[in-house]
Amino acid sequence: MKKFLIFIPIIFLSNTVLMGQLAEPLFFKEKTHDFGEILEQQGNADYEFVFTNNSGRPVQIISVQASCGCTTPAWTKDAVAPGKTGFIKASFDPKGRPGYFNKSLTVTTDLSGSPLVLQIKGTVVDHFAVKDESLTASNGNLKLRNSSFNIGKVFLNKESSPSEFMVANEGKEKIDFVEVLAPAYIQVTTPPSLQPGERGVIKIKYDAKAKNQYGFQSDNIELKTTDSSNPVKSFSVYTTIEEFYPTLTADELAKAPTLFIARYEIDFLRVKRVPTIENSVSIQNKGKKNLEIKYIQSNCSCVVASVDKQILKPGETATLFIKFITEGRAGTQNKAMTIYSNDPRNPVQRVTITGYIED
Repeated sequence: MKKFLIFIPIIFLSNTVLMGQLAEPLFFKEKTHDFGEILEQQGNADYEFVFTNNSGRPVQIISVQASCGCTTPAWTKDAVAPGKTGFIKASFDPKGRPGYFNKSLTVTTDLSGSPLVLQIKGTVVDHFAVKDESLTASNGNLKLRNSSFNIGKVFLNKESSPSEFMVANEGKEKIDFVEVLAPAYIQVTTPPSLQPGERGVIKIKYDAKAKNQYGFQSDNIELKTTDSSNPVKSFSVYTTIEEFYPTLTADELAKAPTLFIARYEIDFLRVKRVPTIENSVSIQNKGKKNLEIKYIQSNCSCVVASVDKQILKPGETATLFIKFITEGRAGTQNKAMTIYSNDPRNPVQRVTITGYIED
């Protein structure tokens, strides 16, 4: 069966965006990464900035200098050929560094005398050091730091440690924890009870392998208690599921699959209201092993995405089809889709979709 796409007669990709990408000899999808909240107890937070060499000649990274001894850099040691990708990795050690952080990596190459700067930022949280006044969310007579539990990132192929959340009894009577209702892949441990004014810790362990899904997840748990104000307490549990890839040797990286997306920013500009806006983006495996597109998740039901090939052989290309459903939408639009693959250097890649819909 043949596939047909209806294209809206507009320039789907902004010329400014396209020329901006082509003008950068080393094109980074992002030069600033926000870790959000990270737990001091969970060790180093790592992120790889991936770039494409658009310069037309091989480029060698000479040095990467971190602004703080708390950040350890690593990078592609071999020269990056034209059209190929390289990486710069930042490993931030949160131990003994509570609160907000903003660190930089200064990158020097043989391409230009002017270095480029990458940034990492976030907030280091130690749940055991949280002061009483920071427990501002109430559920009956229980006080918590937030009204939901965000356990961050977990992995399909690596067991996660329990996440810990402080809780306090602000009532005048003892609260017993009677029963926990949760999905089978979420294990919740509560204190047996809390006396008035007493604090404790709720532990939540998420089994991503049992959940067997990629991307952002929202689940619900219930705690049955003897709290006279609100005995049955419902909480949302948020997490993002990915696949864990250990640090590879240079030889392993050279042989690994590499996902290349022709466009990371799609701007459909200003359009009159139509039922759908459709387009496609080329993707390619620039590595030396089979590339598998494992899952595509959009942050809005208005964006539907699919690929015509799930597995790409080395050098093979595929098409990412994107459909934006405009029903009930007007004005400025900012959406995104996340692509999960077995590219060990960059297994999670994001494509943004922007534009303006006129009534």
